[in-house]
Amino acid sequence: MNSDYRIVVLLSGSGTTLQSIIDTGLPATISAVISNKPGVMGLNRAKEANIPTHVLDHTTYSSREDFDQDLQQQIDEYKPDLVVLAGFMRILSDDFVNHYYGRLINIHPSLLPKYKGMHTHQRVMDDGEPLHGSSVHFVNTELDGGPVVLQARLPVLPNDSPESLELRIKTKEHLIYPTAISWLAEGRIELKGNEVYMDGKKMSGPVVMDYM
Repeated sequence: MNSDYRIVVLLSGSGTTLQSIIDTGLPATISAVISNKPGVMGLNRAKEANIPTHVLDHTTYSSREDFDQDLQQQIDEYKPDLVVLAGFMRILSDDFVNHYYGRLINIHPSLLPKYKGMHTHQRVMDDGEPLHGSSVHFVNTELDGGPVVLQARLPVLPNDSPESLELRIKTKEHLIYPTAISWLAEGRIELKGNEVYMDGKKMSGPVVMDYM
């Protein structure tokens, strides 16, 4: 493990995505896990892996900006190279996003730019889409609008429900998110302006992993 590349993970829930990152054995160190909700399973997963944890309960703040300022201060104590959103159920302020631009990533359960926002599995099924997936993207000030690095793509099956589709998507997220983080840790991926470069070459679109 390369302890020189430092990651801080933000989460709000059970931490299954965090667990996939821990289990992968990244070429990096997870310096801290921060949750906006106390008592969630994700914090337990971090503690079991001997990763420092912090809780900033957003319900105790009068404004999003105040919360984000304290969150930023907590993150910056670790001087991370990358901030990873792993089921962090907060819309972040522009100032926060701009502070970490180029080193803040998220995973979203759709084939972006399609189906930004919530309830993607139900919406995909309602529209009769043949394909669905998940996208690892840099975070910018547009919700789910940042440049996409890597996607998992799989078919919507005739017998799928939103729940079964979500489960199949989640298993692929646990593969592609650690992969994208590894690429960043290894210096293979870089954001210049609003363009993603891989191995020094400008990408015309995300890398797509098909699970057909």
